[in-house]
Amino acid sequence: MKKSLLLLLLASCAAPGTAVPPSDLIVCGAEEVFILRLRDPAGARKIWSWRAADRPELPEDVRKKFVTTDDCKPVDGGRKILITSSGGAAVLVERASGKVLFYASAPNAHSAEVLPGNRVVVACSTKPDGNRLDLYDLAVSDKPLASDEFQGAHGVVYDEARNVLWALGTFELRTYYVGANLLVRKQTFALPNDGGHDLRPIPDRPGLIVTTHHHVWVFDRELLTFRPFPKLGDAHDVKSMDFDPESGALAYVQAEKNWWAERVRFMGLDRAVEFPGATLYKARWTPVLD
Repeated sequence: MKKSLLLLLLASCAAPGTAVPPSDLIVCGAEEVFILRLRDPAGARKIWSWRAADRPELPEDVRKKFVTTDDCKPVDGGRKILITSSGGAAVLVERASGKVLFYASAPNAHSAEVLPGNRVVVACSTKPDGNRLDLYDLAVSDKPLASDEFQGAHGVVYDEARNVLWALGTFELRTYYVGANLLVRKQTFALPNDGGHDLRPIPDRPGLIVTTHHHVWVFDRELLTFRPFPKLGDAHDVKSMDFDPESGALAYVQAEKNWWAERVRFMGLDRAVEFPGATLYKARWTPVLD
């Protein structure tokens, strides 16, 4: 692992007491997707909430698929949010109004990524008719342009510097060239162990965070090698990890009951955000907009 990357990761594991990051946090897992404001004297509080059941512009059969949301990525500087649900759908939402700008029915959707050319790719995990990546035009809901078979597709990250899409499945990490109407597989890397789950970039560094059933890894996009993630390399069932680009703080969700958790944890902070009885799955940093 390059020295600069190692130093960045270890810095995120600072001693307890580090100041609370200024960014907000998007959290999902059940039918509600919400944004938490952490930097509040009274403690973390919800400042935004979204439920598919409240959106009349969504077809009724699609609304019903958002009972188990499983990813919630900020888009366009946090002004939009890309949401997926293992119930079988994905949406792009305008944060200010909650309006759905795009939707797609996608079997066991586990993540999605907005791409250049007004495109979006959805990772469809294990399920009948799943195990694939689907490419869409954001201007045309629910009509895939291209697909590629991918066992247990779970994570997708667009790499602007290399002009490729990174995609994570059960056994492999892949790169794709994305055209206007096609996905072209380029490289394939076997995972150190199976059960690929979350895939996120480390800001301003060549590393990608890769979580699997029993470990957390860093994949170096320059050296094309895997290394254990510092301090959490042996953590199991980590459903999400996300670096705050502004502060470098790391938020993660580790399954506590079956596939979900009741808290979001932070490396380098002497606290967690707890929601007793909740079903939390992923947490993503997002810029403060107000």
